Amino acid sequence: MVILTLNCGSSSVKYQIYDWEARESLAGGIVERVTQEGSIIKHSARGKEEYEKEHPCPDHREAIQLIISTVLDPEAGAISSIEEIKAVGHRVVHGGEKFAKSVRVDDEVLATFREIQDLAPLHNPANIMGIEAARSLLPSVPHCAIMDTAWHQTMPNKAYLYALPYEWYRKHGVRRYGFHGTSFLYTAKRAAVLLGKDPFETNLIIAHIGNGASINAVKNGVSVDTSMGLTPLEGLIMGTRCGDIDPAIPFYMTNTCGMKADDVERALNKKSGVLGITEKYVDRRDIEMAAEAGEEQAALAIEMEAYRIRKYIGAYSAAIGGADAIVFTAGVGERGPLIREKAIEGLEFMGIKLDKQRNAASRTKNGETIVSTDDSPTKVFVIPTDEELVMTEDTYAIMQGTYDVHTNFRYSFQESDYQNNERNGCIDRDIQKVAGLKEILLSGDHAVKLSERECD
Repeated sequence: MVILTLNCGSSSVKYQIYDWEARESLAGGIVERVTQEGSIIKHSARGKEEYEKEHPCPDHREAIQLIISTVLDPEAGAISSIEEIKAVGHRVVHGGEKFAKSVRVDDEVLATFREIQDLAPLHNPANIMGIEAARSLLPSVPHCAIMDTAWHQTMPNKAYLYALPYEWYRKHGVRRYGFHGTSFLYTAKRAAVLLGKDPFETNLIIAHIGNGASINAVKNGVSVDTSMGLTPLEGLIMGTRCGDIDPAIPFYMTNTCGMKADDVERALNKKSGVLGITEKYVDRRDIEMAAEAGEEQAALAIEMEAYRIRKYIGAYSAAIGGADAIVFTAGVGERGPLIREKAIEGLEFMGIKLDKQRNAASRTKNGETIVSTDDSPTKVFVIPTDEELVMTEDTYAIMQGTYDVHTNFRYSFQESDYQNNERNGCIDRDIQKVAGLKEILLSGDHAVKLSERECD
């Protein structure tokens, strides 16, 4: 059985073709510049050379049609017939309070997404367009929606409510929702496996650090607080988003500089974060190189981003009564040792001891690693996320009628012997490139389990 997963952004569509029986990804990629000039698909299929092709994509329907034709291509593709696709899973950023778990999409579900799309105006409209396009192109298969917000529906009201007029919440849904839930679900379950603990007896602080970034407090296996709020703007310093600020600043800028509300919103979402501080860079690798070359604002951006993460780790440790592990994930979290080091720096008094040598060696998206010292009471893990696998497993279970909220449902990656075949096939290459990586792996063919490591 083949399952297609789609992640539709405003100007891009990410996708994966997954073979359920073989438990492996057959192909995946991205269509970039959807609705813009120069649309291009970047595609890779198992055992084949990477493939790129320019093709006009004036809308998401055309982009998804391009994906389907590419995965069916005799030379570059991965399947021989569209009939092999038995279901489609769609990422939806904002499910509001309506959804605490993934759902099969019907007209009523789509109508609900439209009702709440103002809560995520940069994301949900594109998600909706993608679902509508895919349903029209693949009308005979089930379509399922996997919401970023669903994981956080376990937060208590003391954490998700703002100290604003209560009527704003009652009438307009103004509250903290949180995002990156699919990533947090995966990494929380995997961290419990690495610790050898029941997931519902595990306390974690998970930092999803990429262009978008958020941090999650997990107590007894469920989300109890998170840094993003009503929208993905609140919380950590991000690529182009400011994160936490004094809410009076937008009023100050409109009154003092005559900026319009739309201009301020655009600045907060697209011109702030590390881009705003450096005035040049979004990619953290560029920022690190600039800092090494003596650019003071680049060095400042690194310090500010890490300091914000460190503050949240401290706050969330207090909120959950201490963590079994700190987990880093997503692009920067997985391959940014400098940010990790600076974020953990000075937290030894909390029982968080980073091994700088291990941390420097952890630069891979193909293996789970430990970067704390063996005697650190709180472990520090780097766990590459796998949102597509969560989407795929939710979609399959919905089709089979076996799906439920994560507290009543068990994923394949929760098993102690779980193996990611695709990542296992790539880790040897990473080991050859990065000295010391093999010694800190906790999963895969080269892994040393945490319990065995602590006995050595």
